[in-house]
Amino acid sequence: MRTQRDLARLFPPLQWARGYDGPTLASDSLAALIVTIMLIPQSLAYALLAGLPAEMGLYASILPLAAYALLGSSRTLSVGPVAVVSLMTATAVGRLFETGSAEYAGAAVVMALLSGLMLLGMGLLRFGALSNFLSHPVVSGFITASGVIIGLSQVRHILGVDAGGDTLPSLCVSLWRALPDTNGVTLLTGALAIGFLAWARGGLQPLLRRAGTGETAAGILARAAPVAVIAATICASQAADFQALGVDLVGAVPRGLPGLAMPPWDARLWSELALSALLISVIGYVESVSVGRTLAAKRRQRIDPDQELVALGAANAASAISGGFPVTGGFSRSVVNFDAGARTPAASLLAAAGIALTTLLFTPLLYFLPKAALAATIIVAVSTLIDLHMPLRAWRYSRADFIAVATTIGVTLLLGVELGVVAGIASSLALHLYKTSRPHIAVVGAVPGTEHYRNVRRHNVITYPNLLSLRVDESLYFANAGYLQDEIYRQVADNDALEHVVLQCTGINEIDMSALEALEAVNERLRELGLQLHLSEVKGPVMDRLRDTAFLRKLSGRVFLTHHRAVNSLKPDDIEPYII
Repeated sequence: MRTQRDLARLFPPLQWARGYDGPTLASDSLAALIVTIMLIPQSLAYALLAGLPAEMGLYASILPLAAYALLGSSRTLSVGPVAVVSLMTATAVGRLFETGSAEYAGAAVVMALLSGLMLLGMGLLRFGALSNFLSHPVVSGFITASGVIIGLSQVRHILGVDAGGDTLPSLCVSLWRALPDTNGVTLLTGALAIGFLAWARGGLQPLLRRAGTGETAAGILARAAPVAVIAATICASQAADFQALGVDLVGAVPRGLPGLAMPPWDARLWSELALSALLISVIGYVESVSVGRTLAAKRRQRIDPDQELVALGAANAASAISGGFPVTGGFSRSVVNFDAGARTPAASLLAAAGIALTTLLFTPLLYFLPKAALAATIIVAVSTLIDLHMPLRAWRYSRADFIAVATTIGVTLLLGVELGVVAGIASSLALHLYKTSRPHIAVVGAVPGTEHYRNVRRHNVITYPNLLSLRVDESLYFANAGYLQDEIYRQVADNDALEHVVLQCTGINEIDMSALEALEAVNERLRELGLQLHLSEVKGPVMDRLRDTAFLRKLSGRVFLTHHRAVNSLKPDDIEPYII
């Protein structure tokens, strides 16, 4: 039985394919149709964002979708090119090769393979907890800053000028200098496309419903707005001969399915891209798991973080061997897949088939597509990524989180996305170490008439002059061991009536070697002062570890099951308690 469960975990279709029926197929087919309609313009647009030929966006949306559908633990996550990963790919590869060159495209394929191998390796090592090492405010700050850079990077296509840059200052300077070269037809095309797409997000579906269109059909048509923009701009481009007017077009897109091939081995190239591939893997995985968990919770399902690493690794490897670039789970397309009624990953398999059919039959139609239309699609899509309220919420709730968010946003905007990722991770870890290195240590007393003990600064409680009760609200480890020692010594200084110090350990989940040595030093120091050190309410796993050491044998005091029992055993019978 356990072997069957393990196989089902490693190959999820063994679970969801059981009992697959006609109604499920109908729901998955409808969702696949909607996602396919949405993915076609997205795939083309994100290839443009990555600085790659349009067909690579389509290639990155076929086999990766199928690979994830067969190995992923989420029933509704849809994998493919996404804005942030595409930007990170362009930034990493653009440092090595000229955009548009064959070497540039080849390096993007290598990035996908490297990312896939790293994710697969982390999955096999069961590093699924990796997603917990980046806080949500930091991820939100990074995505917000990336959204700003992505939007600005596409303005050059809206203006029809030659400009670029990887940071906010370089983009602004480059666009300002290129502004006099703006192509009027390109600007009009892009502006109209942005206006229509922005309106269609909230206004098209209600309009269609008022016109008598059914709710399902209205939803499909509203989500097909980018397809309508592409069709309309292609027709306008061909009819008005945009190419002769200087409008930049997508050009020839090869027809047919991608050939399968392994990227060439180039040790120097692989080593130069390794760090960038790792950062892409981490950000892509965190984004994907976040979306997967959110959607799974809505249907009382769950995802397996370790299996997600394997599935995303396989998806990126599949993208690499089919001529694509790095992919991950996309928020917008996954939400659309979910809302459209997808019930199993078969919807992704059907969507992959739909995109494959598009590459076989319809790519010649893309020749006259203005790049301004794709840029408009990207700008409207990434506008939803920009959350300007997050820094304000962080400022009101936690200054430490605000510092992490502000650092991430600032570094990403001013120095680039890769350094922004590093800054986000570093600031999160640094602030965690800072906060846990100065744990909250409260002097506690008994709430009158109860067995509850609370902070003397917050409640009217009973204390005794010969007894100091300290509650430590943090696990003890190397970063806070010295702080604990200093706080205990500070509390006992100049207190001649003191006889006992009791550490209430309700908040201590672990004591590492450094903290153990600190407790041993405290015990000896208090013994020299004629005081006894006691512990209360020590958790089982912590007690198990302490029993394997000499600390308990050398402890000057006792270990009490409850703090109330400790106080009753140690309080003086002939001295009145303090009420503070």
